[in-house]
Amino acid sequence: MKASCALLGLLLCASAAPAADWPDNPRLSGNSFLPPGLLALQADKANSPVSMWLDRGAALWTARANAPSCQDCHGSLGLMRGAAPSYPRLSADGQALINLEDQIVACSRRSGSAGLRLEDDEVLALSAALHGAAAGQAIDLKPPPEHSMQWQAHLARGTELFGTRMGRMNLACMHCHTHNVGRQIRADVVSPANPTGFPIYRMTWQRLGSIDRRLRACFAGVQAVQPAAGDVVLRELELYLKVRANGMPLEGPSIRR
Repeated sequence: MKASCALLGLLLCASAAPAADWPDNPRLSGNSFLPPGLLALQADKANSPVSMWLDRGAALWTARANAPSCQDCHGSLGLMRGAAPSYPRLSADGQALINLEDQIVACSRRSGSAGLRLEDDEVLALSAALHGAAAGQAIDLKPPPEHSMQWQAHLARGTELFGTRMGRMNLACMHCHTHNVGRQIRADVVSPANPTGFPIYRMTWQRLGSIDRRLRACFAGVQAVQPAAGDVVLRELELYLKVRANGMPLEGPSIRR
């Protein structure tokens, strides 16, 4: 049964010819695999659904409720261009691997906004604003000298997970995102999974979503048990994908099918 599921999955991946730029350029972003209509919508700032999330994030950055605003502590969004390219990172004590949305939730709790979750609108809007401010900045992840061993251990587990078969489909991430890039699964063309365009407005979601949500959707796609939101395995997989994409420029929030 596992073998037949794996064969079915690979046949779905191989149902169309590979993209012309593959395998010569494994560092293409997800934007390279969008159909013309979605590319045009993404470029149309007046009508792109991403724009309202960017606007809301910018407003939240300067908003004061019963606590200082984000800007009061961190300065203007323009000064935060280096933030998004450096996540996920270890917490100050080296005990936890956190991504940008985790950091936003933690900052919000410190300022009195208890109860926020990773996929809440406020968190996603602030993430969008920070990723938008970082557009054009290169992903730059490296181990912190004081906690290098812990960081390397997380990276090793993320690397292993990328190549581990899972679920009823008995597929690993690499079977699509390394071996079958440019081929088609249903209406989607498989990309190398370079995480340069998050958070994403996915048309099937009709809202913005984090990389955490997108990775959990991949677990569901191979019919594996989904980790809980914020699970360390999702952070380790994100770390591997970001390290693999080191040096690639962030593109800001993007549209996906």
